[in-house]
Formats: sequence, C-alpha cells, structure tokens
Amino acid sequence: MRRTGVDRVRNGRTSVGRSSGERAARAALAGSVAVALAVTLAACGGGAGAAKEPGGKPGGDAARKTDPTRIPGVGDALHKRIPGKSRQVVAVYGKGKDSAAATVRLFTKKGEKWTPGRTWKGHNGRKGWTRDHHEGDKRSPIGVFTLTDAGGVRSAPDAKLPYTASAAFAPPTYWPKKTRHDFDHVIAIDYNRNKGTSPLDPARPDGEAKGGSIWLHLDHGSGTSGCVSIPRAGMEYLLRTLDPDEHPAVVMGDRAALAR
Repeated sequence: MRRTGVDRVRNGRTSVGRSSGERAARAALAGSVAVALAVTLAACGGGAGAAKEPGGKPGGDAARKTDPTRIPGVGDALHKRIPGKSRQVVAVYGKGKDSAAATVRLFTKKGEKWTPGRTWKGHNGRKGWTRDHHEGDKRSPIGVFTLTDAGGVRSAPDAKLPYTASAAFAPPTYWPKKTRHDFDHVIAIDYNRNKGTSPLDPARPDGEAKGGSIWLHLDHGSGTSGCVSIPRAGMEYLLRTLDPDEHPAVVMGDRAALAR
C-alpha cells in the first residue's frame, strides 16, 4: 500500500517533506481528535452478516437507455437538489427501505448529459434508510449531499479532494476484526458537518441528535451504522477521480425514495 507518513499539517490537511516541528504539530492534532473519535466514528462500523463484493464495472445499458440529461432512477424531488455546478455525482441505490444492500455508481456530466461510469456493490445502514436521520438509528440519510473532504488511516497521495491522513481514524479495538480496515480511506458526506474540515471534525451544526460522521468508506461485507461502504478498489478509484473543481456530490437513498 501507499506510504502512511505525512510530514505537514495545515488546517487538518497533510503534505510530505516538511520540518520536524510541523510533524510535531500534526501529532498534536491527531491527539486532540483522539478523545472525540469514539463519538465521531459512532455513525459507522461493524454489523453481522457477510457478502462477497465484486470489483468495479462499467455502467450498464439500462442506465444509457434513460434520459441522458438525468441521473437514472432519481426523480424530480432529489434531482433538482443536485448543485448546478456538480459535474460528478456518486449515486447510491439502496435495495430497499429496510435493506443494507446498495449499488454505487459514479456519473460524470459532459455538457448537459450524465454519463454512467464504474459501479460497485456496497452497503448502507444496516436498518436501511430514513428521511429523518438521528444518532444511533442505524439508518442512512436520504438526500443529496456535497463531497468536499477525505481522509483515512492510510495516506492517499493521488487523492484530489483535500485529504487528512491520521492514525486517529483507526476503528476502536473492541469493534469486530472485520472492520479493522474500514477507515483506511474515507470520503466525508456533507451531512451535518462543516465543509472544508477533516472528516474527523466532531462539529454538528444541526445538533448532536441529528447524528453525523456519515462517510463513504471501505466495505466489510455487511451493513453499517449509517455510512455507505464500497470495496477498496472503488474507494481508491473515487479518491483518484473526484475533483473539487467538478463540485462532486452524492445522491443516496433506497430506490423507491430516489425515484420520487
């Protein structure tokens, strides 16, 4: 895998090859977030069950047969909430309202047309989806959210989104063994968080009861506590592809909710 060492911290961001004083500053930052980590990570993590996940595949013919100016399967209510500047959208199609199974597909806008790209099998909250997400409900929030920040235990030198590498992302040791690598890489979903900050930022602008720390992260084979998970190959591809200049966003929910 890639190097994990990072030698500079500036506003929660990392770069390589700086002074020992700056390395010490990064260490201090990691320590300051460690106390809040258990709360920050509460929205993600282990669950029962297992499922084999295939690697990424090109978008299928069904997506191409729909109106090319629309994200397939997304109705007016959510489609109009996609930011006008967004030219990259990650669509998360939940299998059902109470299901943890999902399909994740990347779309890229060229002119007025949305082109389907790679697709991965993944998971959402283990109790399904909700339009009124609350801390601990084990459901993923339905909606459209921007994607502005990333991070993880491992570094990602080819990531285009601002990326924070820190050991503070590591899951608690008491979580199931299969979750050990869930947060090697994450992309923060901008639900109840401050944009432009590390995914570890514990701030909840809409209040603690509304939950937070809703991320795209690595899949461990079953449902999460609210995040969306995809295979490692998919996460690494998104990190290389999602570009702040393209104003990436995610539209997510069960298929019936998306279609409204």
